[in-house]
Amino acid sequence: MDQEIMNTKEEEKGKRIAVVTGASSGLGRELVHLLDTTWNTKIDEIYVIARRRENLEKIREETGVPVRVLAYDLTKEEDIEKIEGILKDESPDVRLLINAAGFGKIGRYDEIPRAQIDRMIDLNCRAAVDMTQICLPYMSEGSRVMEICSTAAFQPFQYLNVYAASKSFLYRYSRALRVELLPKKILVTAVCPYWIKNTEFIDTAEQTDPKADRIRSFPFSMKVEDIAVRALADTELGLAVSTPGPVCTLHRFFTKLIPADLMMGLFEGIRRIPPAGRKTHQGSYTSVR
Repeated sequence: MDQEIMNTKEEEKGKRIAVVTGASSGLGRELVHLLDTTWNTKIDEIYVIARRRENLEKIREETGVPVRVLAYDLTKEEDIEKIEGILKDESPDVRLLINAAGFGKIGRYDEIPRAQIDRMIDLNCRAAVDMTQICLPYMSEGSRVMEICSTAAFQPFQYLNVYAASKSFLYRYSRALRVELLPKKILVTAVCPYWIKNTEFIDTAEQTDPKADRIRSFPFSMKVEDIAVRALADTELGLAVSTPGPVCTLHRFFTKLIPADLMMGLFEGIRRIPPAGRKTHQGSYTSVR
């Protein structure tokens, strides 16, 4: 009898799902593949969310766990409402939410169009909060939330000012939300990686003024596969903050000790370091990513 009651409660919860935003490329895509191999007994389906439907369809073809393609633009309120409607209709058991949607732009304040600045804030901040808000009613004890922040959240960065500020917002939101959700035993992890070299992120960030050369190299950048493994492991452990790599771990430590002005001065020197095996934007270059 007790077992029957337990089974009935499980059925009432609906499918066990993971929700991954920004799933069409980069860290989001890699995390979907990782869930497919390591969480295939914990979830029944993965909801993948991004604008590029063709990329999401390809992921569905590559994945063993059933995948539901939701090709929506998270900067649009009406698309958030559509996703919220799907959740209401399905009433799933959301075991994991990964907010990996986001992008950055490198450039001086007057080099990045206002429309791109607005989209950066919308996607990195509002969309992540909105997705968290609409998923939380379907989460229960043991569920996890992974907010993809950045090591840029730990200090101000010149020529990355809006991006760093948006990630700082998401980091602070994640830390506070974690405390609010502790009574429900839902754990939130703020994932703060350093540069990721084998994704579209750096290419997208650099597409402002190719002659400006605001950040000349990305030393010690890591592979997306390594970051995904460490980020998911830290989230499963329920850590408040994940720094999946030595550089971001050291960065977090030193920003607690060194004033922001001095850290920005240090970055001023780092951003001018010529890249190994790559010329500046004034000439041709070979990507080191």
